[in-house]
Amino acid sequence: MAAAPHDQVLADAVTHRDRRALAKAITLIESTRADHRAQADALLDALLPCTGQSLRIGISGVPGVGKSTFIEALGLLLIGQGHRVAVLAVDPSSSVSGGSILGDKTRMERLSINDAAFVRPSPTSGALGGVAEHTREAMLLCEAAGFDIVIVETVGVGQSETAVAGMTDLFVLLQLPNAGDDLQAIKRGVMELADLVAINKADIDDAAATRAQAQISSALRIFAFQGSHGHAAPVLKLSALKGDGLQAFWDAVQALAQQRRDCGAFDTRRQAQRQAWLWDIVHARLRADFEQHAAVREALPRLLAEVDAARTAPTVAARALLDLFEKH
Repeated sequence: MAAAPHDQVLADAVTHRDRRALAKAITLIESTRADHRAQADALLDALLPCTGQSLRIGISGVPGVGKSTFIEALGLLLIGQGHRVAVLAVDPSSSVSGGSILGDKTRMERLSINDAAFVRPSPTSGALGGVAEHTREAMLLCEAAGFDIVIVETVGVGQSETAVAGMTDLFVLLQLPNAGDDLQAIKRGVMELADLVAINKADIDDAAATRAQAQISSALRIFAFQGSHGHAAPVLKLSALKGDGLQAFWDAVQALAQQRRDCGAFDTRRQAQRQAWLWDIVHARLRADFEQHAAVREALPRLLAEVDAARTAPTVAARALLDLFEKH
């Protein structure tokens, strides 16, 4: 799809590292208007050759683990080493008003005002797992704007970890020093997604952080053996507030990324993510069309009531709805 002249102007401004243009472009892709969607698609096509050169890092962890403090401290460290850092902080949207907290830009005040950084709070708008629907597109725009490190912070609830792990090169799980005291409280599925685990706030109780490091490392080795992964994710201690351990963390991230580049796993993961993205869009569009179909909407309340009352099997009701969708 060829970009219109005004879209090309915006694309050129993004590639010339105009932060205002980048913000405008992300607002465009987040719009629900049909004409804006067409413009956004043209813009993405125009910028696609300028994307793909960043390292994409997902950050997750329970509320209170210090994600924002960690990301700000890491971002400032990386900027000091010559990198340009974009942060896409996914905020929870209200299911009632649709509004969101959008507090990360306030919490990352020093990072957000740095010329080599771009912090974009993004409401989930009800997207599955708390991950903003257009986060993948925003990552591409940030890459086109010359940001070589793109960090996606999740709200740390529901299935957001799985979604972010599926769109980034490395997925980092932050834990608290007391996490090792009760490994049952740590979801195995989330732990298995982690490429690296960092125990933040180690300065509060170093003994507890060391104990958590040993226990989580042991659990990850068991997971890796049972899943035939061949290796367990590294587990590091750090204090984002004091800046301790951040360089060691970044060294570990670079080593993991290089290891995957050398064996081809880096590109393979990116290819799989692009295909998954395509099918996610197809499935979302098909579901939207299905739910808006007149015959389906008419029959749905009755069939749902019959399923709820155990008068009709869910499989039978589903096939009836699909038949209505396909025949009308």
